[in-house]
Amino acid sequence: MRLDLSDLRLFLCVVDAGSITRGAARAHLALASASERLRAMEDDAGVRLLERRHRGVTPTEAGDALAHHARLILRQQARLRQELHDYAEGAKGTIHLYANTAALAEFLPPRLAPWLAARPGLRVELKERTSVEIVGAVAAGLAEAGIVSDAVDASGLQLQPVARDHLALIVPPGHRLAQRAAAVPFAEVLDEPYVGLAPGNALQDHIEEHARAAGRSLKLRIRMKTFEGVFDMVSHGVGVGILPRGPAGRLRRRHACRVLALSDAWARRRLCVCVRDWAEVSAPLRSLLRHLGAAPPGLA
Repeated sequence: MRLDLSDLRLFLCVVDAGSITRGAARAHLALASASERLRAMEDDAGVRLLERRHRGVTPTEAGDALAHHARLILRQQARLRQELHDYAEGAKGTIHLYANTAALAEFLPPRLAPWLAARPGLRVELKERTSVEIVGAVAAGLAEAGIVSDAVDASGLQLQPVARDHLALIVPPGHRLAQRAAAVPFAEVLDEPYVGLAPGNALQDHIEEHARAAGRSLKLRIRMKTFEGVFDMVSHGVGVGILPRGPAGRLRRRHACRVLALSDAWARRRLCVCVRDWAEVSAPLRSLLRHLGAAPPGLA
């Protein structure tokens, strides 16, 4: 039996109206067209579906069965349509977003939380990478978008700033630089014992890349998993550290450390949304990026 959704809708309109004439009007069909389609349905089913009487029609036993299943099918179709609409509008599905350490630790949590709470059908999978790795993944089409530092070379990609992300030098009390008022160049602390972040941390990899670019390597004494851990070590004189200025400023209130500006251009950075082409970004991810402060040019 070959029935399409419009056949099922017409049949239910006729059954609910108790009349082919009124049912055809509800289905926005001409009476002749509706009558022909109903006859074709009965021929295809091989059984009579309607009892035609002087004052209207009533479903046969087979017609009752068809009406029951038609309602189930149409309700399911409506749920499917709504679910697909939700995916298209960003209310369902899984979003994959690449971000550097500073974005994950400082920028994203307070901004992502209300957006995600309003969309219970959505999942967000955050992937921490260095800005260089994210730019490479986006350029290669392996990632739709990421949040990176504008200090990275993103030639051929579109960057939109969404936040400041300056890095700061953390020194213990009594350190030779503790009273320095001016910004400190990174090169000046390359001989200092250093408290780093855990291996694989995107920010730590970024800092070590700049040390190598200067022809040096960091004198790592210990690696910590958290910014708080770095502050604990620095406050006891284990070494110096480098962290984003935002969390460093808050942690300074609980630790006897000095937070100093770094003078290097790569440390005075902005967080940017990075995409290859806004037209290629899925609607759910585009909605999130817009919420974070990006403005897709010419796209709703």
